[in-house]
Amino acid sequence: MTRPEPDAPTPTTTAAPEPAAPHAGAQHAGQPALDTPGRPAASGGKPAGGRPKRMVDMDPSGQVTQREPDRANRQYLNYAFYKLDPAFRRLPHAEREEMKAEFAAAAQAWVDEAPAPRGIIQRTYSLVGVRADVDFMIWRMAFDVNDFQDAQARLNRTRLMGYLTQPRHYISMNKRSQYVNSIEGSGHGLELLPGQGKYLFIYPFVKTRAWYDLTPLTRQGMMDEHIYASGPFKGVRINTSYSYGIDDQEFVVAFDSDYPQEFVDLVHRLRYTEASNYTLSDTPMFTCIKKDLTGVLNDLA
Repeated sequence: MTRPEPDAPTPTTTAAPEPAAPHAGAQHAGQPALDTPGRPAASGGKPAGGRPKRMVDMDPSGQVTQREPDRANRQYLNYAFYKLDPAFRRLPHAEREEMKAEFAAAAQAWVDEAPAPRGIIQRTYSLVGVRADVDFMIWRMAFDVNDFQDAQARLNRTRLMGYLTQPRHYISMNKRSQYVNSIEGSGHGLELLPGQGKYLFIYPFVKTRAWYDLTPLTRQGMMDEHIYASGPFKGVRINTSYSYGIDDQEFVVAFDSDYPQEFVDLVHRLRYTEASNYTLSDTPMFTCIKKDLTGVLNDLA
């Protein structure tokens, strides 16, 4: 579908991470997510006075200049999908309710007991009736990947987890896109505001190796087209995060919106951009409906 770095559009309101997934008027995130709104990002695709000013990174990997490794603290993202065993629904009602309450308390304790500096964020979504292979998703954010292990360990100690499997699970991290910021005035996303929309559209993304053989200017030209094509879609906010070496995919792309129809049209439009020819994989795709955890668990049984 839409794609990251190679062909994802870049929102005109926030900066996008390296991949380029549809960022149409969508907003991008390249910096840590916040649990509260931050300052508004710049908007518009051109600086006052005319054509965008290009600032193309001619050594994006740092291989030629022998750029030093960046060990600055980064935010990790965890998309954990769960599937319920139907046997749970055959349990007595009172027992089911007790197990759901125990599970919800364990999930919330992960957030409540974490010191503020750890930057713990958690959002929950239902996929009941939307996908057959998963029932709900927990979106977690933290600056230490070990925090995700703690979150799941807490759930593993609940009785409900004995009736749950995890068919899909993705790990990624945020960093600023080399493409979005190359156009002056394209919008520099300073924070990701996670879970603001009614829906979250998620998919893992992999580019073809041929994409990396292109010259920086060629890739940037394709991304400029991508950004331009996505410009009118103001109701979609995007977070493209990176998984090189820490998971099977190269990117995880998440679109936050109140308008599924706008997202469908955005993805359709991006199919016609040149960068879309360099998409190797962009499935499975998940349509997640935002609900509090109590509502998510009530959808199960």
